[in-house]
Amino acid sequence: MTDIQLNRKVSAALRGADTLVVLAPKAALAEGWHRKVLPAAWAPALDRLAEDVKPGDLGAVVGTYGPPGAPRRIFVGALPDRVARHNSPTRAESIRHCLSQVNLGGGRKAAVVVRLEAPEHHLAAAVAAARCFPLFRASTGGNGGPRRAALAAALPDGTEVRPAPEAGVTVEAVRLAARLVDTPAQEMRTADLEAEARRAAKDLPRVRVTSIVGDRLLARKLGGLHAVGRAATVPPRLTVLEYRPARKPRRTVALVGKGMIYDTGGLNIKTQGHMSNMKCDMGGAAAVLGAFLTLARTRSPDRIYALLCLAENAVGPESYRPDDILRLHSGKTVEINNTDAEGRLVLADGVSYAARNLKADLVIDAATLTGAALITSGEIVSCVATNRNGLEALAVRAGRRTGDLTHPLLFIPEFFKKEFASKVADMRNSVKNRMNAPSSCAGQFVYNHIEDLDRPWIHLDIAGPAFRDGRGTGYGVALIAEIVKRIEPEHLEA
Repeated sequence: MTDIQLNRKVSAALRGADTLVVLAPKAALAEGWHRKVLPAAWAPALDRLAEDVKPGDLGAVVGTYGPPGAPRRIFVGALPDRVARHNSPTRAESIRHCLSQVNLGGGRKAAVVVRLEAPEHHLAAAVAAARCFPLFRASTGGNGGPRRAALAAALPDGTEVRPAPEAGVTVEAVRLAARLVDTPAQEMRTADLEAEARRAAKDLPRVRVTSIVGDRLLARKLGGLHAVGRAATVPPRLTVLEYRPARKPRRTVALVGKGMIYDTGGLNIKTQGHMSNMKCDMGGAAAVLGAFLTLARTRSPDRIYALLCLAENAVGPESYRPDDILRLHSGKTVEINNTDAEGRLVLADGVSYAARNLKADLVIDAATLTGAALITSGEIVSCVATNRNGLEALAVRAGRRTGDLTHPLLFIPEFFKKEFASKVADMRNSVKNRMNAPSSCAGQFVYNHIEDLDRPWIHLDIAGPAFRDGRGTGYGVALIAEIVKRIEPEHLEA
């Protein structure tokens, strides 16, 4: 397990390092930016590396053995000089990409020195780097990464960047979320995830945790969450974390996360190629938990709830079936036509509970909801749907600022509600036409259950970026926390 440090001084990051990684745009390297921040004696070796490396679209890395007095191994990563308009100006994905190409081995300490265009890019760079040092590991061999990794950053003129106060907290929460996603379901059942949430919040002031478990869900009208998880050996639950600020809260924000600790597809069972890696289907709950911890630890002026909708979509005698009709928390009835469209059922209960019982002024849900999201916006960028123009713009800006990029989905209820038409219930749970914007439709299903309230709402489908290359990423933690921090009254207006 690698301990990550965010250093104000480059010299502090270099102290004791046996590996050095320098990341900067190719043009900056060609101009000798590294000479402004690193010892002059190392310059010739770095010059040669900078000359050899070709960045390509995302960036590239070359390395060599360091000169006397330098870390034993040094690498230069050339980041692209420009990014496209839908990309983040922080170059966060290129930082992650380049750092992931370096074989950091199991040394004592790795130092990462990054050139930033502006001080406010530091958070995104720190989160991107943290993704290259995952916490979960079950292999018994070596190469578990260095014992420590230190990140330092400097501006084009060589001025060192002081880490933002929330950067360390966010990095810790991102790594926690990634570890939860990486942990296999045999160790991360619904009760285990609840226990993780309780442990993480244990020492936080003004935070309390409650949970509604098993058949008690029915007493609270949470019929969707109960049905999806009732066949599992460990019962489903709605775990609610609440943070109250010291002063009167500015507003109440509820974060709702899909927490399917494993998704077999239920009786509409997934085939082998589609069931593998379904431990990642609680990525929304992990992101929501991480964002909640970040906001609580940085003393948000808002009252914050995190609702973890935890279930295992298992197969057994108690499995819910196609043709069943469920009554969800909203009071609306849902005819089941696909038990593998389970995430929207638990989310619908969660957002309705947040809006009706907790009286949230804003509801944000996050979920690895649809495979179609990867077709819509790819594996790096999430999809966002919302019933407010201001919230859509805010989410996109927050993604560019944090490096957790997101892109708008269509929000057109009059086009998409018809996809769920049922002859025997208020709606079905899966679309009639899979060629009609399925990710937008999935978000629409969730919104159907709070539509009557016209409550400000954001839906994040993080199916692509939450789990990549066989690893959880902690995606969504920084994005959600940033959205909440930046909310102004005008964002909530219809």
